[in-house]
Amino acid sequence: MIDMKQLILIALTALFVISCQDKTMEQYKILSPTYLTYPDLRKGVKTNYSSETLRKPGKIYYWNNMLFINEQGKGVHVIDDQTPSQPVFKAFINIPGNIDIAIKDGMLYADSYIDLVVVDISDISNIHEVNRVDSTFLYTIPPQTDTLKLQWDVIDPKKGVVIGYTIKTIEKEMIQQVRNPYPFYTYNSIDKMYTNVASAQTSVSTSGSSATSIGFAGSMARFAITGNTLYVINSSYMLIVFDISIGDKPNKQTIINTGWNAETIFPYNNNLFIGTQSGMIVYDISDPLQPKNQSSFWHSTGCDPVVVNGNNAFITIRSGTTCNNNSVTNRLDVVNIASVTSPYLVKSYTMSNPYGLGIDNNTLFICDGNAGLKIFDATDVTKITDHLLAAYPENKAIDAIPMGSILLMVGNNGFYQYDYSDLKNIKLLSKIEVK
Repeated sequence: MIDMKQLILIALTALFVISCQDKTMEQYKILSPTYLTYPDLRKGVKTNYSSETLRKPGKIYYWNNMLFINEQGKGVHVIDDQTPSQPVFKAFINIPGNIDIAIKDGMLYADSYIDLVVVDISDISNIHEVNRVDSTFLYTIPPQTDTLKLQWDVIDPKKGVVIGYTIKTIEKEMIQQVRNPYPFYTYNSIDKMYTNVASAQTSVSTSGSSATSIGFAGSMARFAITGNTLYVINSSYMLIVFDISIGDKPNKQTIINTGWNAETIFPYNNNLFIGTQSGMIVYDISDPLQPKNQSSFWHSTGCDPVVVNGNNAFITIRSGTTCNNNSVTNRLDVVNIASVTSPYLVKSYTMSNPYGLGIDNNTLFICDGNAGLKIFDATDVTKITDHLLAAYPENKAIDAIPMGSILLMVGNNGFYQYDYSDLKNIKLLSKIEVK
């Protein structure tokens, strides 16, 4: 019979055997964040009057014979475009984390990571920040460029905003689950943070803004201005409304949960047409500071900017990683909005991988990704692809702004301007290449 001393000896022996088992370790790679401190972020708006190379163009904007080309995450190129065949670089506004801009009366409104900044550009020779609304946007982390799609290390917002990362190898102990009949290992998970990055690209058309004091954006913009109101779609798909009647003092008025992965804004008449990953939402802005939901038009999930002309809305839908749906049909949808409360589909057209688009009367410009820029006569919306006016397959087109007779177009290869005053003889006026 085993006495108490023997029981104690057996227990200690078992404990010794378990404690002497080798630890199982595993090495793996993570993304270690690089931070920009908040004090450095909030003194980061600076103007460089020597020309900067166009490397990663984003959204485009036009105001007062000036071009503004976003350098993704870095700032804005300022270009004199009085002579479209000879654009001249004037300045580069360094705005950390910038993706979108809008301009009215010489005030440029821009996102800078979590802040909304106001930059006075009324005197191009003296561009300077005049105000900032802190913490307007969600804390975000940049998208991964590494194909391995690694996990992030712990993110500490107190350290500042994440501006990049380094790949780091770490070692963690694997814990054996001794009760499992077969060896089963696990390790402590790394804290992850949801990447809330807006992929942008711009949204507007000449019909979107009637006042000359307000500029024009492309179809993929998240910023839009009508009258004295600035509308912003943030990275959590909220519509934020600012009163900008005092231009250098934007006053946040309303925040609306669109609820449907909103991505772009197109103002037309007294409505906002919101492009979402699931369709189009129409808001009545008769009371500019209190938008009211008018109607919705839904389709299969896909990235989709929208532009409007008369009784029709034109929506491009594409598959892509931003929308997490590679099986969607790449197409152009034409939606009748004669009654904005009851929109309905007129016809769909198959496309390659369309991004932004623009409309000038009945001339439709579609940036069809790798298939390039396509220009159609859309007089008969039931036969658009039967009336191709021109195609430029050599350029990976992303977004466009038609300006009456001049088309501004941005793509992965650079920025282009076309003269389409004669639709039978469209001419390339100028090009700014990506270096």
